[in-house]
This record gives sequence, C-alpha cells and structure tokens, in this order.
Amino acid sequence: MTEPNPDHFEMRRLESLSNTIFGVAMTLLAYDLPKAGEFKSLPGWTNPAGELIKSLPDWTDLYHLYSGRLAGLILSFIIAGLFWFSHHRRLVWHPHGGRGVVILNLFFLLSIILLPVTNGLYGSYPLSSAVAVLYGLDLTAIAGLNAVLWWLATRDGKPHPELWGAAFPVMVFLPCTGVALYAPQYVTYFWFIAFGGLLVRRLADRRA
Repeated sequence: MTEPNPDHFEMRRLESLSNTIFGVAMTLLAYDLPKAGEFKSLPGWTNPAGELIKSLPDWTDLYHLYSGRLAGLILSFIIAGLFWFSHHRRLVWHPHGGRGVVILNLFFLLSIILLPVTNGLYGSYPLSSAVAVLYGLDLTAIAGLNAVLWWLATRDGKPHPELWGAAFPVMVFLPCTGVALYAPQYVTYFWFIAFGGLLVRRLADRRA
C-alpha cells in the first residue's frame, strides 16, 4: 500500500476559502465611498452660525464626491471578478498540487485582500504618483501570480489559451505602473486594456 504524500493537496479545498476572500474583498471596495455625513463638508452646506443652508445634495455635490472613487471601484470590481473566474477555472484544471503551489495560491489570495486598501488610496488620491504606482503594483502582483499559477497548471509542453489569457494582463499592468509614475491622471484608461485578456484567450482558443 502506497503511503500518502503529505505534500499532495487537493486544490478544490481552496474553493471555499477563495470564495470568502474574493467576496469580502469585492464588498470592501465600496467601504471607502463617501457616506451621507460627508456631504456636510461640502462648501455652502452650513453658515458660520451652524444654520442649515441646503438640506439635500445636488448633482454637482454627487459628482465631486463620487466621480473619482466610483471609477476606481468599478475598475477594481471588474478586475477582481475576472481573476475570481480565472482562479476557479484553474482549480478545476489543476485539481492537485504540492506545497509550493498551495503557498503561491495563498500569496495570490493575499494580493486580492490588499486590493480594497490600494483601491481606497487610489480613489482618494488619484493624482498621486506614489499611490497610483502602489495600486499598479498590486494589480501587477495579482496578474503575475495568476499567470505563474496557470503556467504551473499547464506544464505539458503544449500552448494553452488560458495561459495566454493570463499572461496578457501582466504585459499591460507592468508598463502601466511605469506610466503611473509620471502621468497618474491618465493611467486609469490604460489599465482597462487588461480586459483584452479575454479576447486574447478566445483567439488563442480558436487557433488551438
């Protein structure tokens, strides 16, 4: 009788843990959105005597408070959703793994946990190059770890569409982080290019 290998791990056991982490992280993305009390800090809300001047926020108030942060939230939410989908496809594709693969998966989930933190900073200070680079580094880490895990899952000497789709966001996020260092006000538009990984995977799938 063959003795069990202590390093042999069923990757589907990570499913419940990853669902919880992704769910909490994607929910916390909205935590830094302005609350009702923050409207009182807008100019013209009260007079020096503390008397109420206007009782309801107008469209200008909503735009100033939500425009920048909402764009970052939508970007991060879609990115997290795409990587959640890729993560679960990988768990099905790669049902077993060793200790090293499990540790890499845990680091991948750690990078997802950090996403609400970096997203909150970027939503509050979108014109800061340091904050934009930090956000870009987190996105790059998520995409890089996902690509490495897909490479480990598809090491059979054949080209796999999933691997091409996982590598594409890395090739987008990495140079965009450099753009964030010098032009943080424009880098958001370039980060959306990473969604082209879905198209790359489909094209690679058709060729295969």
